[in-house]
Amino acid sequence: MFEKVTLIGIGLIGSSLSHVMRREGLTKEITVSSRSQETLDRAEELGLGDNYHLDAAEAVRGADLVIVCTPVGAFESVAKTIASSLSDGAIVTDVGSVKGSIIKQMQPHLPDNVHFIPGHPVAGTEYSGPDAGFASLFEDRWCILTPDEDADEKAVEKLTSFWKACGSMVDIMKPDHHDLVLAITSHLPHLIAYNIVGTADDLATDSKSEVIKFSASGFRDFTRLAASDPTMWRDVALHNKDAILETLGRFSEDLSAMQRAIRRGDGEKLFDLFTRTRSIRRSVIEMGQDVAAPNFGRADGSED
Repeated sequence: MFEKVTLIGIGLIGSSLSHVMRREGLTKEITVSSRSQETLDRAEELGLGDNYHLDAAEAVRGADLVIVCTPVGAFESVAKTIASSLSDGAIVTDVGSVKGSIIKQMQPHLPDNVHFIPGHPVAGTEYSGPDAGFASLFEDRWCILTPDEDADEKAVEKLTSFWKACGSMVDIMKPDHHDLVLAITSHLPHLIAYNIVGTADDLATDSKSEVIKFSASGFRDFTRLAASDPTMWRDVALHNKDAILETLGRFSEDLSAMQRAIRRGDGEKLFDLFTRTRSIRRSVIEMGQDVAAPNFGRADGSED
Protein backbone atom coordinates (compact mmCIF):
# COMPACT_ATOMS: atom_id res chain seq x y z
CA MET A 1 0.00 0.00 0.00
CA PHE A 2 2.95 2.34 0.75
CA GLU A 3 6.60 2.31 -0.25
CA LYS A 4 7.88 3.77 3.01
CA VAL A 5 6.08 4.54 6.26
CA THR A 6 7.74 6.65 8.93
CA LEU A 7 6.62 6.32 12.53
CA ILE A 8 7.55 9.32 14.65
CA GLY A 9 7.23 8.00 18.19
CA ILE A 10 7.27 4.29 18.94
CA GLY A 11 5.09 3.78 22.00
CA LEU A 12 1.98 1.59 22.23
CA ILE A 13 0.31 2.90 19.06
CA GLY A 14 3.48 3.24 16.98
CA SER A 15 4.76 -0.22 17.86
CA SER A 16 1.31 -1.76 17.28
CA LEU A 17 1.24 -0.13 13.84
CA SER A 18 4.63 -1.65 13.10
CA HIS A 19 3.40 -5.11 14.05
CA VAL A 20 0.20 -4.91 12.00
CA MET A 21 1.97 -3.40 8.96
CA ARG A 22 4.43 -6.31 9.04
CA ARG A 23 1.64 -8.85 9.38
CA GLU A 24 -0.50 -7.40 6.59
CA GLY A 25 2.35 -6.38 4.27
CA LEU A 26 1.19 -2.77 4.10
CA THR A 27 4.57 -1.21 3.31
CA LYS A 28 7.94 -2.17 1.92
CA GLU A 29 9.90 -0.16 4.50
CA ILE A 30 9.28 1.05 8.06
CA THR A 31 11.38 3.86 9.46
CA VAL A 32 11.25 4.59 13.19
CA SER A 33 12.12 7.90 14.80
CA SER A 34 12.34 8.72 18.51
CA ARG A 35 13.93 11.50 20.53
CA SER A 36 15.27 8.90 22.97
CA GLN A 37 18.27 6.79 21.99
CA GLU A 38 17.25 4.22 24.59
CA THR A 39 13.78 3.89 23.06
CA LEU A 40 15.25 3.72 19.58
CA ASP A 41 17.66 0.97 20.64
CA ARG A 42 14.82 -1.03 22.16
CA ALA A 43 12.71 -0.61 19.00
CA GLU A 44 15.65 -1.96 17.00
CA GLU A 45 16.03 -4.93 19.35
CA LEU A 46 12.34 -5.70 18.79
CA GLY A 47 12.72 -5.35 15.01
CA LEU A 48 10.01 -2.69 14.78
CA GLY A 49 11.64 -0.90 11.85
CA ASP A 50 13.99 -1.30 8.95
CA ASN A 51 15.98 1.78 9.89
CA TYR A 52 16.08 4.12 12.86
CA HIS A 53 16.71 7.85 13.35
CA LEU A 54 16.92 10.29 16.23
CA ASP A 55 16.44 13.06 13.67
CA ALA A 56 12.79 13.10 12.56
CA ALA A 57 13.65 15.22 9.51
CA GLU A 58 15.99 12.51 8.26
CA ALA A 59 13.44 9.80 9.08
CA VAL A 60 10.69 11.26 6.86
CA ARG A 61 12.83 11.61 3.72
CA GLY A 62 11.28 9.53 0.95
CA ALA A 63 8.28 8.47 3.04
CA ASP A 64 4.88 8.44 1.35
CA LEU A 65 3.12 8.01 4.72
CA VAL A 66 4.22 9.75 7.93
CA ILE A 67 2.40 8.89 11.16
CA VAL A 68 3.09 11.08 14.19
CA CYS A 69 2.67 9.02 17.38
CA THR A 70 4.07 11.41 19.99
CA PRO A 71 2.28 13.01 22.96
CA VAL A 72 -0.06 15.81 21.88
CA GLY A 73 2.15 18.56 23.26
CA ALA A 74 5.02 17.71 20.89
CA PHE A 75 3.19 18.10 17.57
CA GLU A 76 4.19 21.66 16.72
CA SER A 77 7.85 20.85 17.28
CA VAL A 78 7.54 17.74 15.10
CA ALA A 79 5.82 19.67 12.30
CA LYS A 80 8.53 22.34 12.27
CA THR A 81 11.26 19.69 12.23
CA ILE A 82 9.92 17.57 9.37
CA ALA A 83 8.32 20.23 7.13
CA SER A 84 11.24 20.83 4.78
CA SER A 85 12.05 17.11 4.43
CA LEU A 86 8.62 15.81 3.44
CA SER A 87 8.21 14.28 0.00
CA ASP A 88 5.86 15.76 -2.55
CA GLY A 89 2.44 14.10 -2.23
CA ALA A 90 3.18 12.41 1.10
CA ILE A 91 0.31 11.76 3.50
CA VAL A 92 0.95 13.13 6.99
CA THR A 93 -1.34 11.87 9.74
CA ASP A 94 -1.30 11.29 13.49
CA VAL A 95 -2.84 9.15 16.22
CA GLY A 96 -3.57 11.81 18.86
CA SER A 97 -6.85 11.77 20.80
CA VAL A 98 -7.23 15.56 20.42
CA LYS A 99 -7.77 16.97 16.95
CA GLY A 100 -8.37 20.72 17.16
CA SER A 101 -5.12 21.47 18.96
CA ILE A 102 -3.08 19.16 16.74
CA ILE A 103 -4.40 20.85 13.60
CA LYS A 104 -3.51 24.26 15.02
CA GLN A 105 -0.05 23.02 15.94
CA MET A 106 0.79 21.28 12.67
CA GLN A 107 -1.10 22.74 9.74
CA PRO A 108 0.60 26.17 9.64
CA HIS A 109 4.03 24.54 9.32
CA LEU A 110 3.34 21.81 6.77
CA PRO A 111 4.01 22.53 3.07
CA ASP A 112 1.16 22.71 0.56
CA ASN A 113 2.49 19.76 -1.44
CA VAL A 114 1.62 17.18 1.25
CA HIS A 115 -1.74 15.79 2.37
CA PHE A 116 -2.38 16.44 6.07
CA ILE A 117 -5.16 14.15 7.31
CA PRO A 118 -5.48 14.10 11.12
CA GLY A 119 -6.52 10.76 12.60
CA HIS A 120 -7.29 9.03 15.87
CA PRO A 121 -7.43 5.25 16.35
CA VAL A 122 -9.73 4.81 19.34
CA ALA A 123 -7.77 1.94 20.81
CA GLY A 124 -5.27 1.50 23.59
CA THR A 125 -4.24 -0.08 26.85
CA GLU A 126 -2.71 1.28 30.04
CA TYR A 127 0.75 0.20 28.85
CA SER A 128 3.25 2.32 26.97
CA GLY A 129 6.60 2.05 25.22
CA PRO A 130 7.86 -0.04 22.29
CA ASP A 131 7.30 -3.32 24.16
CA ALA A 132 3.59 -2.59 24.63
CA GLY A 133 2.48 -2.95 21.01
CA PHE A 134 0.64 -5.87 19.42
CA ALA A 135 -0.79 -6.40 15.94
CA SER A 136 -4.43 -6.89 16.95
CA LEU A 137 -4.78 -3.60 18.88
CA PHE A 138 -6.90 -1.95 16.17
CA GLU A 139 -9.15 -4.88 15.27
CA ASP A 140 -12.86 -3.95 15.39
CA ARG A 141 -11.98 -0.56 16.86
CA TRP A 142 -12.87 2.80 15.37
CA CYS A 143 -10.38 5.10 13.72
CA ILE A 144 -11.67 8.65 13.30
CA LEU A 145 -10.31 10.86 10.52
CA THR A 146 -10.83 14.63 10.56
CA PRO A 147 -9.72 15.86 7.12
CA ASP A 148 -10.11 19.46 6.04
CA GLU A 149 -12.97 20.19 3.62
CA ASP A 150 -10.39 20.76 0.87
CA ALA A 151 -8.49 17.53 1.58
CA ASP A 152 -7.59 15.40 -1.43
CA GLU A 153 -10.25 12.68 -1.75
CA LYS A 154 -7.84 10.05 -3.05
CA ALA A 155 -5.48 10.64 -0.14
CA VAL A 156 -8.36 10.32 2.34
CA GLU A 157 -9.50 7.12 0.61
CA LYS A 158 -5.99 5.68 0.73
CA LEU A 159 -5.57 6.45 4.44
CA THR A 160 -9.04 5.02 5.09
CA SER A 161 -8.01 1.82 3.30
CA PHE A 162 -4.82 1.69 5.37
CA TRP A 163 -6.72 1.82 8.67
CA LYS A 164 -9.22 -0.75 7.45
CA ALA A 165 -6.31 -3.03 6.55
CA CYS A 166 -5.10 -2.59 10.15
CA GLY A 167 -8.48 -3.95 11.30
CA SER A 168 -10.23 -0.68 12.13
CA MET A 169 -13.63 0.69 11.25
CA VAL A 170 -13.29 4.24 9.94
CA ASP A 171 -15.48 7.30 10.49
CA ILE A 172 -15.11 10.91 9.36
CA MET A 173 -15.77 13.78 11.80
CA LYS A 174 -15.31 17.49 12.20
CA PRO A 175 -12.39 18.20 14.59
CA ASP A 176 -14.47 20.09 17.17
CA HIS A 177 -17.13 17.37 17.20
CA HIS A 178 -14.44 14.72 17.66
CA ASP A 179 -12.98 16.58 20.61
CA LEU A 180 -16.35 16.93 22.33
CA VAL A 181 -17.26 13.26 21.79
CA LEU A 182 -13.88 12.04 23.01
CA ALA A 183 -14.00 14.36 26.00
CA ILE A 184 -16.96 12.43 27.39
CA THR A 185 -16.11 8.93 26.15
CA SER A 186 -12.37 8.88 26.88
CA HIS A 187 -10.84 11.99 28.42
CA LEU A 188 -13.30 12.51 31.27
CA PRO A 189 -13.29 8.82 32.35
CA HIS A 190 -9.50 8.90 32.55
CA LEU A 191 -9.49 12.13 34.56
CA ILE A 192 -12.12 10.73 36.92
CA ALA A 193 -10.06 7.57 37.33
CA TYR A 194 -6.93 9.56 38.17
CA ASN A 195 -8.93 11.55 40.71
CA ILE A 196 -10.65 8.56 42.35
CA VAL A 197 -7.41 6.60 42.69
CA GLY A 198 -5.70 9.70 44.09
CA THR A 199 -8.52 10.17 46.61
CA ALA A 200 -8.30 6.51 47.63
CA ASP A 201 -4.56 6.87 48.13
CA ASP A 202 -5.11 9.94 50.31
CA LEU A 203 -7.78 8.09 52.30
CA ALA A 204 -5.50 5.12 52.85
CA THR A 205 -2.74 7.44 54.06
CA ASP A 206 -4.99 9.51 56.32
CA SER A 207 -6.93 6.69 57.92
CA LYS A 208 -4.39 3.90 57.58
CA SER A 209 -7.17 1.89 55.90
CA GLU A 210 -6.50 -1.07 53.66
CA VAL A 211 -7.93 0.46 50.48
CA ILE A 212 -5.45 -1.23 48.17
CA LYS A 213 -5.58 -4.64 49.85
CA PHE A 214 -9.35 -4.87 49.61
CA SER A 215 -9.81 -3.28 46.21
CA ALA A 216 -13.10 -4.38 44.67
CA SER A 217 -13.56 -4.88 40.95
CA GLY A 218 -14.76 -1.33 40.31
CA PHE A 219 -11.74 0.26 41.95
CA ARG A 220 -9.38 -2.14 40.16
CA ASP A 221 -10.80 -1.01 36.81
CA PHE A 222 -10.23 2.61 37.79
CA THR A 223 -6.60 1.82 38.65
CA ARG A 224 -6.14 0.38 35.14
CA LEU A 225 -7.15 3.70 33.59
CA ALA A 226 -5.12 5.64 36.13
CA ALA A 227 -2.01 3.63 35.19
CA SER A 228 -2.00 5.18 31.70
CA ASP A 229 0.93 7.26 30.41
CA PRO A 230 0.99 10.46 32.54
CA THR A 231 2.72 12.54 29.85
CA MET A 232 0.09 11.66 27.27
CA TRP A 233 -2.83 12.39 29.54
CA ARG A 234 -1.36 15.61 30.88
CA ASP A 235 -1.12 16.83 27.28
CA VAL A 236 -4.65 15.65 26.46
CA ALA A 237 -6.08 17.51 29.45
CA LEU A 238 -4.32 20.74 28.50
CA HIS A 239 -4.92 20.53 24.74
CA ASN A 240 -8.63 19.65 24.89
CA LYS A 241 -9.41 21.84 27.86
CA ASP A 242 -12.50 23.59 26.45
CA ALA A 243 -14.37 20.37 25.67
CA ILE A 244 -13.15 18.71 28.88
CA LEU A 245 -14.23 21.66 31.03
CA GLU A 246 -17.65 21.64 29.33
CA THR A 247 -18.16 17.94 30.04
CA LEU A 248 -16.72 18.26 33.56
CA GLY A 249 -19.27 20.98 34.26
CA ARG A 250 -22.12 18.74 33.12
CA PHE A 251 -20.71 15.81 35.09
CA SER A 252 -20.41 17.96 38.23
CA GLU A 253 -24.07 18.96 37.92
CA ASP A 254 -25.15 15.35 37.52
CA LEU A 255 -22.95 14.31 40.45
CA SER A 256 -24.55 16.98 42.64
CA ALA A 257 -28.00 15.67 41.64
CA MET A 258 -26.96 12.17 42.71
CA GLN A 259 -25.60 13.53 45.97
CA ARG A 260 -28.97 15.19 46.67
CA ALA A 261 -30.85 11.98 45.83
CA ILE A 262 -28.73 9.97 48.27
CA ARG A 263 -29.05 12.62 50.99
CA ARG A 264 -32.84 12.74 50.60
CA GLY A 265 -33.22 8.97 50.34
CA ASP A 266 -34.71 9.30 46.85
CA GLY A 267 -34.44 5.64 45.84
CA GLU A 268 -36.70 6.07 42.82
CA LYS A 269 -34.38 8.66 41.26
CA LEU A 270 -31.34 6.48 41.88
CA PHE A 271 -33.07 3.39 40.48
CA ASP A 272 -34.11 5.28 37.33
CA LEU A 273 -30.53 6.48 36.76
CA PHE A 274 -29.02 3.05 37.31
CA THR A 275 -31.58 1.45 34.97
CA ARG A 276 -30.84 3.97 32.22
CA THR A 277 -27.07 3.54 32.50
CA ARG A 278 -27.42 -0.24 32.49
CA SER A 279 -29.03 0.00 29.05
CA ILE A 280 -26.04 2.02 27.83
CA ARG A 281 -23.81 -0.91 28.78
CA ARG A 282 -25.97 -3.25 26.70
CA SER A 283 -25.70 -0.85 23.76
CA VAL A 284 -21.89 -0.88 23.98
CA ILE A 285 -21.90 -4.68 23.86
CA GLU A 286 -24.38 -4.76 20.94
CA MET A 287 -22.11 -2.42 18.95
CA GLY A 288 -19.22 -4.85 19.39
CA GLN A 289 -17.12 -2.52 21.54
CA ASP A 290 -16.98 -5.00 24.44
CA VAL A 291 -18.15 -8.50 25.35
CA ALA A 292 -20.82 -9.46 27.84
CA ALA A 293 -18.61 -11.85 29.82
CA PRO A 294 -17.59 -10.25 33.13
CA ASN A 295 -13.90 -10.03 33.94
CA PHE A 296 -13.97 -7.87 37.07
CA GLY A 297 -10.61 -6.38 36.21
CA ARG A 298 -8.98 -9.78 35.72
CA ALA A 299 -7.75 -11.05 32.36
CA ASP A 300 -9.00 -14.59 33.04
CA GLY A 301 -12.44 -13.47 34.21
CA SER A 302 -11.91 -14.73 37.75
CA GLU A 303 -12.71 -12.79 40.91
CA ASP A 304 -10.61 -14.80 43.36
